[in-house]
Order: sequence, then C-alpha cells, then structure tokens
Amino acid sequence: MKRPLLLTVAAWAIGAVALRITLLAPQHCPAVTPSEAFDAARLAAAWIEANQYPDGSYVYEYSIERDIDLPGYNVVRHAGVTMALYQLAAAGDPSVLPTADRGLDWMSRNLYRHADWAALRDPGNGSVRLGATALMLASLLQRRIATEDPRYDGLMRELARGMLVLQLPDGAFLNRWDPVALQPVPGERSKYATGEAFWALTLMHRIFPGEGWDAPARRTARYLADDRDRVENLQYPPWADQWAAYGFGEMASWGLTESDVRYLEALAARFGLLVRTESARRDTVLSRLFRGRQARAAGMGTWGEGLAGLRQAADADPRLAHLRPAIDERLACVAGMLRDRQVSGTRAAAAPSPVRATGAWFTEGVTRMDDQQHALSALLLASLILSGKDPP
Repeated sequence: MKRPLLLTVAAWAIGAVALRITLLAPQHCPAVTPSEAFDAARLAAAWIEANQYPDGSYVYEYSIERDIDLPGYNVVRHAGVTMALYQLAAAGDPSVLPTADRGLDWMSRNLYRHADWAALRDPGNGSVRLGATALMLASLLQRRIATEDPRYDGLMRELARGMLVLQLPDGAFLNRWDPVALQPVPGERSKYATGEAFWALTLMHRIFPGEGWDAPARRTARYLADDRDRVENLQYPPWADQWAAYGFGEMASWGLTESDVRYLEALAARFGLLVRTESARRDTVLSRLFRGRQARAAGMGTWGEGLAGLRQAADADPRLAHLRPAIDERLACVAGMLRDRQVSGTRAAAAPSPVRATGAWFTEGVTRMDDQQHALSALLLASLILSGKDPP
C-alpha cells in the first residue's frame, strides 16, 4: 500500500511543481512611480535623438556585441518613431521637437502625390503603403497638438485623402497603392495598418471637426469590432491591436455602440493576459525553457499603448468604467517591467558604445528603433494616466 501511495504523492508533487513553473508562475511587476516612468520615456527619446543620422533617418538596428549598426530600414517604423517623439512633445517636453522635425523632413522628401492626395513612399523600393502614410499623418497630428502650428494642415488633409483611396465600403483598408497601375493592390491587407489608419482618422476629426472625417472612422470601427478578426483570419482573436485601442479611446467621447463595448472588453482581456504572461518570465534558462523568451520592448510597449487607449475609452464611456482598476494595474506592470529592463546610463558605461546603449532595450544583443518607439509611448502614457493626467 505504501508504494502506490508514495507514487501518487510524487505524481501530485511533480504536477504541482509543473503548474507553478508554467501556468501558475508568480507575477513580478516592479513598482514604478509616474515620474520614474516619464524619466524612462525621456531616456528612450534621448536614445532616438543620439542615434539619428544627419538626413533625419534613425539607426534602425544596433548590435551591442558587434558594436555595429545593422543594415536595413523600415519607413513605417520611421514614421512611428517620429510620432512617438511628437507624443512626448504634446505631453509637455518640447525639447524633442528638433529631432522629430528632422524625422518629418525625411518623410516630406519622400512623398508620393497623385490627383488630390499624398502618401509616404518608401525610398528604398518605391512602395506606397497605408501604414507609413497613416503614421506620418499621426505624427503631424501629434505635432499639431504639441505646437498648434497650422503649417501642415493642408498636407494632413492630403494624407488623409490618400488613406481613404485604400478604404473599402465595409470600412476595411487595403494595404498598398500600386504607383505603376495607379490603383490599390487588390486583396492585400495588413493586420497593423487598418488600426493605424483608424486612429489617424479619429485624430483628424478632433483637429478638424465638421469636415466629415468621423464617417470613415466609424465605418472602420464597425469593421474592427465586428468583422476584422474573422475576415482576415487572425489568430487568437481579438488581435492585440494597440492602434485600434488608440482609435477607440479617441472615439469613445463620440459615442460607442454595444458591439464596440464588447470588442473593447475582449481587447482589455487580451492585453491583460499578455501582460500577466510576461510578468512571470525571467531572464533565466529555466524560465526560457518553460515560459519562453522575454518579449522585446517593441511588443511590450504595444501592450502599454493599447491599455492606455482602453483607459481613455473607459474614462469616456460608463459601460467600460469597471475595467479601469485592472487596466491601471496592468499598465503599471508594463511600465515597471520596461523601466527595469531599460539600459541605464550606469549599465551602458561598460558597453562598447555607450551612446548606442543608453536608454535602449536589447533582445539577444540587438535593439531596433521601434523598441524605443513603443516603449517610449507606453511609458509616457502610463506616467500620465497613473498621475491622473489626460494623454495628448
């Protein structure tokens, strides 16, 4: 009798250990104050400032072990980095405006124009993609919020019209314009660009109310809430789309449908699960074996941005108010993890090139400019929300 009993107890003990290592792993959410989160965001911006080339482009990837800038570039990420800098300026730090304006000048030199609209073109391959145009427009809108400077108002309208050339009747967007055939590329969509365009349209309505930008934004909102995951066959619905959360956060004050509310509740659960899973990971061999590698800062930053957009929606719509405590908890957790994993000036002193390391986040020895972009935005928004201030 003793042997079977011992085997049973051993099996239960092994099972308990396995659960503890995997599904029931303890969370680790480092404490962070709003001011500490803002300082970390500012340090990320300092990395971008220090790693901008004279032509206005940014260091795309850097290997700390090899101490070299890696080849390649991404025009969508360029627009996103510039947008994050303008977000910081809109939140009260105008010191980043010269760097952001140089990034904007780079985009302005690479415009594609057709009929009465404009788009951002990739100078490397000539492609004209929705996401690049949408984030350039978001950059200009954040600049407008930060400075109240109307000099780019005409260009913003051109870019917005360029996005609408790619919008379908159901609110979905195609991903790319063919400059040879002079028509959208049929059937090609992007799981990122639709949300980016949606957010840009909602900001257009804020800056230019009465011009009708809310109508196409509402069409896209309905598509995102009701159809996108199914039509585009996205895995693990709802797709963890921080751009959609930004847009719904902006749109919530206009009035949300019941379908929108259900979608945002599901999106909050999705971001919450991602943060909970990441908070159990450690930078150890055992943790990597059972829980996977720690997420890169670009990914973690998108969760923080998404939670911030959902918090804005929850502030505006009473039907989402019950989400606020959980959102705040997860947002603080993201900010704490990002702050702890960022390379400080002290740690960077031992690096081959401290200016390439200070303020950055590295994954397997490499940082990419969107690591700083998304982490900057997440930390900035967390610092504002957790201190009771409104995002820009």
